[in-house]
Amino acid sequence: MAEFLPFNGLLPVPEKADKVAAVPYDVVDSAEAAALAEGNPWSFLHVSRPEIDLEPGIDLHDDRVYAQAKAGFDRLCKEVPLVLDKEKHLYIYQLEMKGRVQTGVIGAASAEDYRNGIIKKHERTRQDKEDDRTRHVMTLRSHTGPAFFTYRDSETINGVIDAETAKEPLVNFTAADGIRHTLWRVDPVKSGLLSELFRSEVPVFYIADGHHRSAAAARTAAECAPGNPNHTGKEDYNYFLAVAFPAKQLAILPYNRVVKSLNGLTKDEFISRISADFTVTGASDGETSAPGEFKFYLDKAWYLAKPKFDINQLGVIERLDVSWLQDKILAPILGIADPRTSKDIDFIGGIRGTAELVKRVESGNWAIAFSMYATTVDQLMAIADAGEIMPPKSTWFEPKLRDGLVSHNF
Repeated sequence: MAEFLPFNGLLPVPEKADKVAAVPYDVVDSAEAAALAEGNPWSFLHVSRPEIDLEPGIDLHDDRVYAQAKAGFDRLCKEVPLVLDKEKHLYIYQLEMKGRVQTGVIGAASAEDYRNGIIKKHERTRQDKEDDRTRHVMTLRSHTGPAFFTYRDSETINGVIDAETAKEPLVNFTAADGIRHTLWRVDPVKSGLLSELFRSEVPVFYIADGHHRSAAAARTAAECAPGNPNHTGKEDYNYFLAVAFPAKQLAILPYNRVVKSLNGLTKDEFISRISADFTVTGASDGETSAPGEFKFYLDKAWYLAKPKFDINQLGVIERLDVSWLQDKILAPILGIADPRTSKDIDFIGGIRGTAELVKRVESGNWAIAFSMYATTVDQLMAIADAGEIMPPKSTWFEPKLRDGLVSHNF
């Protein structure tokens, strides 16, 4: 069964939480982070994207970047201030976006559970990103960006959460992007009871988003243990920050693609090639409406492509839209053999809409855009249960969790 423990959270004083809370480090680049943090010295982006306070163009893995992260963290702790709770708590975190609400529990997840597969993953991690997150966490001695978990719904857990969210929240604000963030601190006794419910009701967690955070947490635990001659496995460094949401509340948006060239083909030649496996017709827009179908934007027009093969006869990985797009079009026709490393493909989160795909192609820098149907949460869990790995950039979750609302020191 999964461990999900109360911990001594590090929180901004409630009246300044909206100033501190920031989008995750990995959904913005340096320029976007700098623009978001401009005029706000308390933005957590000064910690998660510390290069914004150094000279432009600095190597993101320079020693000074990590030193600046620590300096920014220490400054926020003092100036905001960020206050460490004296007792161990679970926290409830609710996000509301365009009328859709998802409510999760913030707790301390176990690095041992991650290593043993009780926390299930569906993506591969990159060594350089693991290295960066591990060093960031070790420098701060704090997990400041939560991993995003999901679990199969438990009516018992849902009932406890509903009772807690009926109370007055600790923090409640609407961010500039229109997303509402609400936070409750659960009292120590009920935190313990809720933690026990997770242990009895939730056999496994699934990483929805945050594979590199989770992998870095496991490495952090492994690095800390040899330095403690009295290591028991229960020290704070053996646990990391996570938010767990019931699966039924989550929505996955598509992760769309743009490709730089048609690999030497004309438009008609490309359509002819893909017509071996897909029926292609004109379309009025880029919105997809069913699994298996996709749309593409080429030469100022949208097209709908429907598979001639039965996707239900494919394996759990192969039936994903992003899988057969890669296997039947991107690799054999457009020459994108490895989408992880190719510079001829880019990935566009569904939150940006299909207008962003048109914009990219019309810029002249990209030849074709693919609008995909979103992977489902059930597919994600089935793949993780099978021990399989999704193709890169298969899921895009919204709304995004905020960094800085609750941190986990060790």
